[in-house]
Amino acid sequence: MSEAEAKAAVADLLADYAALLDEDRLEDWLELFAEPCRYCILPRENADLGLPQPLMLCENKAMLSDRVVALRRANIFNIHRDRHLVGGPRIRRLGSDTWSLEASYAVYQTDTEGQSRLFSVGSYRDQVVFQAGRPLFRDKLVLADTAAIPTLLATPL
Repeated sequence: MSEAEAKAAVADLLADYAALLDEDRLEDWLELFAEPCRYCILPRENADLGLPQPLMLCENKAMLSDRVVALRRANIFNIHRDRHLVGGPRIRRLGSDTWSLEASYAVYQTDTEGQSRLFSVGSYRDQVVFQAGRPLFRDKLVLADTAAIPTLLATPL
């Protein structure tokens, strides 16, 4: 695979990530992650101060799966639809099958009455690996500029 093809595949991975979340296809979303993997939502303020306390941390794919199961069966949260707007990604090769990906994001939520509001903005700082010719997230860091979440942080950003 050429470098241009690999970059296009990594960019497609990011587009699939946002689309699957927006379509509430969380079970399919899980398949975008490698094993092992890490998913972390960290307030930018904590990152700037060197404080590692995240808003959400899943340290492997099983933890991500448990999060999805809890959303489907146990958690009670405001019913809403998400819409992710993702900026153009910066993609860099780190190794033969490893890439870094950075992109800005904004997530809007629309409630059942049709009211939309800006929910979270920040950036993705990811490490992507190719396994069996397919890009997967190895480490997904959601660096949230908006640390004060207006409602329960139920669905992934």
